[in-house]
Amino acid sequence: MTTTRFTLARVLRRAWGPVRPVLLVGLPLAAAAEALACAGLAWRDGNANRAIAALEAGQDRPVAADAVPELLLARIRFLAARDRLDEAEPLTAALDGGGAPALRALAQIALGNARLRQAFARLEAGDLERATPLVGLARQAYRRALTLRPEAWDAKFNLDVASRLVRDFPERGREQGEEMQADPKTIWTDIPGQPRGLP
Repeated sequence: MTTTRFTLARVLRRAWGPVRPVLLVGLPLAAAAEALACAGLAWRDGNANRAIAALEAGQDRPVAADAVPELLLARIRFLAARDRLDEAEPLTAALDGGGAPALRALAQIALGNARLRQAFARLEAGDLERATPLVGLARQAYRRALTLRPEAWDAKFNLDVASRLVRDFPERGREQGEEMQADPKTIWTDIPGQPRGLP
Protein backbone atom coordinates (compact mmCIF):
# COMPACT_ATOMS: atom_id res chain seq x y z
CA MET A 1 0.00 0.00 0.00
CA THR A 2 2.82 2.40 0.88
CA THR A 3 4.65 1.54 -2.32
CA THR A 4 1.52 2.27 -4.40
CA ARG A 5 1.07 5.67 -2.77
CA PHE A 6 4.72 6.49 -3.25
CA THR A 7 4.58 5.53 -6.95
CA LEU A 8 1.36 7.50 -7.53
CA ALA A 9 2.82 10.60 -5.90
CA ARG A 10 5.91 10.33 -8.07
CA VAL A 11 3.77 9.99 -11.25
CA LEU A 12 1.71 13.04 -10.26
CA ARG A 13 4.87 15.07 -9.60
CA ARG A 14 6.26 14.09 -12.99
CA ALA A 15 2.98 15.06 -14.72
CA TRP A 16 2.73 18.35 -12.80
CA GLY A 17 6.21 19.46 -13.87
CA PRO A 18 5.44 20.23 -17.56
CA VAL A 19 1.84 21.36 -16.86
CA ARG A 20 2.75 23.88 -14.15
CA PRO A 21 4.37 26.57 -16.38
CA VAL A 22 1.50 26.33 -18.88
CA LEU A 23 -1.07 26.84 -16.13
CA LEU A 24 0.90 29.68 -14.55
CA VAL A 25 0.93 31.54 -17.86
CA GLY A 26 -2.40 30.35 -19.27
CA LEU A 27 -4.69 31.03 -16.31
CA PRO A 28 -3.85 34.74 -16.02
CA LEU A 29 -4.19 35.13 -19.80
CA ALA A 30 -7.61 33.41 -19.74
CA ALA A 31 -8.72 35.61 -16.84
CA ALA A 32 -7.54 38.74 -18.68
CA ALA A 33 -9.41 37.69 -21.85
CA GLU A 34 -12.57 37.08 -19.83
CA ALA A 35 -12.25 40.45 -18.12
CA LEU A 36 -11.86 42.16 -21.51
CA ALA A 37 -14.94 40.34 -22.83
CA CYS A 38 -16.97 41.43 -19.78
CA ALA A 39 -15.77 45.01 -20.18
CA GLY A 40 -16.78 44.94 -23.86
CA LEU A 41 -20.25 43.66 -23.00
CA ALA A 42 -20.65 46.29 -20.28
CA TRP A 43 -19.60 49.02 -22.74
CA ARG A 44 -22.04 47.69 -25.38
CA ASP A 45 -24.90 47.52 -22.86
CA GLY A 46 -24.13 51.03 -21.60
CA ASN A 47 -24.23 52.41 -25.15
CA ALA A 48 -27.47 50.53 -25.84
CA ASN A 49 -29.09 51.89 -22.66
CA ARG A 50 -28.09 55.46 -23.54
CA ALA A 51 -29.48 55.05 -27.07
CA ILE A 52 -32.74 53.56 -25.74
CA ALA A 53 -33.14 56.47 -23.31
CA ALA A 54 -32.51 58.96 -26.13
CA LEU A 55 -35.04 57.27 -28.43
CA GLU A 56 -37.66 57.20 -25.68
CA ALA A 57 -37.01 60.91 -25.11
CA GLY A 58 -37.75 61.58 -28.79
CA GLN A 59 -34.17 62.00 -30.00
CA ASP A 60 -33.38 60.15 -33.21
CA ARG A 61 -30.52 57.65 -33.00
CA PRO A 62 -29.39 55.38 -35.85
CA VAL A 63 -29.54 51.69 -34.97
CA ALA A 64 -27.87 48.85 -36.86
CA ALA A 65 -29.81 45.68 -37.64
CA ASP A 66 -27.40 43.65 -35.48
CA ALA A 67 -28.05 45.72 -32.35
CA VAL A 68 -29.39 44.16 -29.16
CA PRO A 69 -33.14 43.34 -29.36
CA GLU A 70 -34.15 45.96 -26.75
CA LEU A 71 -32.49 48.69 -28.80
CA LEU A 72 -34.16 47.42 -31.99
CA LEU A 73 -37.53 47.60 -30.24
CA ALA A 74 -36.89 51.17 -29.05
CA ARG A 75 -35.98 52.25 -32.59
CA ILE A 76 -39.04 50.49 -34.08
CA ARG A 77 -41.29 52.27 -31.58
CA PHE A 78 -39.62 55.60 -32.36
CA LEU A 79 -40.11 55.14 -36.11
CA ALA A 80 -43.67 53.82 -35.76
CA ALA A 81 -44.69 56.82 -33.66
CA ARG A 82 -43.50 59.07 -36.50
CA ASP A 83 -45.11 57.01 -39.33
CA ARG A 84 -41.69 56.07 -40.74
CA LEU A 85 -42.74 52.46 -41.22
CA ASP A 86 -40.56 51.80 -44.26
CA GLU A 87 -37.49 52.39 -42.08
CA ALA A 88 -38.90 50.14 -39.37
CA GLU A 89 -39.40 47.09 -41.62
CA PRO A 90 -35.74 45.89 -41.76
CA LEU A 91 -35.40 46.39 -38.02
CA THR A 92 -38.57 44.38 -37.44
CA ALA A 93 -37.16 41.56 -39.57
CA ALA A 94 -33.92 41.66 -37.56
CA LEU A 95 -35.87 41.58 -34.28
CA ASP A 96 -37.91 38.62 -35.54
CA GLY A 97 -34.64 36.81 -36.19
CA GLY A 98 -33.28 37.04 -32.66
CA GLY A 99 -35.62 38.78 -30.26
CA ALA A 100 -37.67 37.32 -27.45
CA PRO A 101 -41.37 36.76 -28.24
CA ALA A 102 -42.43 39.49 -25.77
CA LEU A 103 -40.24 42.08 -27.53
CA ARG A 104 -41.43 40.98 -30.96
CA ALA A 105 -45.05 41.28 -29.79
CA LEU A 106 -44.43 44.84 -28.57
CA ALA A 107 -42.92 45.73 -31.95
CA GLN A 108 -45.97 44.35 -33.76
CA ILE A 109 -48.31 46.32 -31.49
CA ALA A 110 -46.36 49.52 -32.26
CA LEU A 111 -46.60 48.85 -36.01
CA GLY A 112 -50.31 48.01 -35.74
CA ASN A 113 -50.97 51.23 -33.82
CA ALA A 114 -49.15 53.25 -36.48
CA ARG A 115 -51.22 51.64 -39.27
CA LEU A 116 -54.44 52.24 -37.34
CA ARG A 117 -53.55 55.92 -36.82
CA GLN A 118 -52.92 56.24 -40.55
CA ALA A 119 -56.28 54.58 -41.25
CA PHE A 120 -58.10 56.99 -38.92
CA ALA A 121 -56.45 59.94 -40.68
CA ARG A 122 -57.63 58.59 -44.05
CA LEU A 123 -61.14 58.04 -42.70
CA GLU A 124 -61.32 61.58 -41.36
CA ALA A 125 -60.31 62.78 -44.81
CA GLY A 126 -63.08 60.62 -46.34
CA ASP A 127 -60.62 58.37 -48.18
CA LEU A 128 -62.13 54.92 -47.59
CA GLU A 129 -60.21 53.27 -50.42
CA ARG A 130 -56.84 53.97 -48.82
CA ALA A 131 -58.03 53.41 -45.24
CA THR A 132 -59.24 49.85 -45.78
CA PRO A 133 -55.83 48.22 -46.52
CA LEU A 134 -54.27 50.12 -43.61
CA VAL A 135 -56.85 48.65 -41.25
CA GLY A 136 -56.12 45.21 -42.69
CA LEU A 137 -52.37 45.67 -42.06
CA ALA A 138 -53.07 46.83 -38.51
CA ARG A 139 -55.19 43.75 -37.87
CA GLN A 140 -52.41 41.50 -39.19
CA ALA A 141 -49.90 43.14 -36.85
CA TYR A 142 -52.19 42.71 -33.84
CA ARG A 143 -52.78 39.05 -34.72
CA ARG A 144 -49.02 38.46 -34.97
CA ALA A 145 -48.60 40.09 -31.58
CA LEU A 146 -51.26 37.82 -30.08
CA THR A 147 -49.61 34.69 -31.50
CA LEU A 148 -46.38 35.76 -29.82
CA ARG A 149 -47.99 36.90 -26.58
CA PRO A 150 -51.62 35.74 -26.20
CA GLU A 151 -52.10 37.73 -22.97
CA ALA A 152 -51.27 41.10 -24.62
CA TRP A 153 -54.36 43.09 -23.69
CA ASP A 154 -53.46 46.10 -25.88
CA ALA A 155 -53.28 43.87 -28.94
CA LYS A 156 -56.64 42.26 -28.10
CA PHE A 157 -58.36 45.60 -27.58
CA ASN A 158 -56.87 47.24 -30.68
CA LEU A 159 -57.66 44.19 -32.82
CA ASP A 160 -61.27 44.47 -31.68
CA VAL A 161 -61.32 48.19 -32.58
CA ALA A 162 -59.79 47.53 -36.00
CA SER A 163 -62.21 44.66 -36.66
CA ARG A 164 -65.21 46.80 -35.77
CA LEU A 165 -63.87 49.61 -37.91
CA VAL A 166 -63.75 47.38 -40.97
CA ARG A 167 -67.17 45.97 -40.25
CA ASP A 168 -68.64 49.45 -39.79
CA PHE A 169 -67.26 50.87 -43.05
CA PRO A 170 -70.04 51.94 -45.39
CA GLU A 171 -70.26 50.14 -48.70
CA ARG A 172 -67.64 51.24 -51.18
CA GLY A 173 -68.86 53.32 -54.01
CA ARG A 174 -72.01 54.37 -52.19
CA GLU A 175 -72.81 58.04 -52.57
CA GLN A 176 -73.82 60.18 -49.61
CA GLY A 177 -77.53 59.91 -48.93
CA GLU A 178 -78.09 56.78 -51.01
CA GLU A 179 -80.08 54.02 -49.42
CA MET A 180 -78.50 50.63 -48.94
CA GLN A 181 -79.91 47.86 -51.09
CA ALA A 182 -81.44 45.05 -49.05
CA ASP A 183 -81.11 41.55 -50.42
CA PRO A 184 -84.35 39.76 -49.48
CA LYS A 185 -82.66 36.36 -49.71
CA THR A 186 -80.20 37.10 -46.92
CA ILE A 187 -82.31 39.11 -44.49
CA TRP A 188 -83.65 36.14 -42.56
CA THR A 189 -80.70 33.82 -42.99
CA ASP A 190 -78.38 36.35 -41.35
CA ILE A 191 -80.34 36.26 -38.11
CA PRO A 192 -79.20 33.38 -35.88
CA GLY A 193 -81.93 30.89 -35.07
CA GLN A 194 -84.24 31.93 -37.91
CA PRO A 195 -85.26 29.30 -40.45
CA ARG A 196 -84.30 29.68 -44.08
CA GLY A 197 -86.94 30.87 -46.49
CA LEU A 198 -89.90 33.15 -46.00
CA PRO A 199 -90.82 34.29 -42.49
